[in-house]
Amino acid sequence: MATQNNTIDQERTVFKVLMAICICHLLNDSMQSILPAVFPMIKDTFHLSFVQVGAISLVIQLTSSLIQPWVGLYADKHRHSWQLSVAMVFSMCGVVMLALATSYWMILLAVGLMGVGSAVFHPQAAQIAQAASGGRKGFSTSNWNNCWRYAW
Repeated sequence: MATQNNTIDQERTVFKVLMAICICHLLNDSMQSILPAVFPMIKDTFHLSFVQVGAISLVIQLTSSLIQPWVGLYADKHRHSWQLSVAMVFSMCGVVMLALATSYWMILLAVGLMGVGSAVFHPQAAQIAQAASGGRKGFSTSNWNNCWRYAW
């Protein structure tokens, strides 16, 4: 009986949804991993100190790390698919704002938006990956998690 249930669950795995979530995860984390690569250019263009560059890194890490558990609590109680879109909009607005930044404070706001986008994205994307797993949670979670490794 367990074998029959396992076969039924595997047939319900929605690979298109898993692939879409993986690609979005890759894009979301790629946006954050590009930031350290442009630190030298930002430092030279805006004549920043190493402390200011460190503060840029601190802002994105704090916003993405400290907000994420609270968003996860909200996502557990309120499952809304719009959260993924909102997350990607925040991240993209941050990237565009970073590209158009004219001041240090605008850079901090841009990376803060990128961090918030990441914090909102991850809990909801993990839920969708598990929902699309068809009972193969280990398979879907490992594929979803591996996408960020390619970004880094």
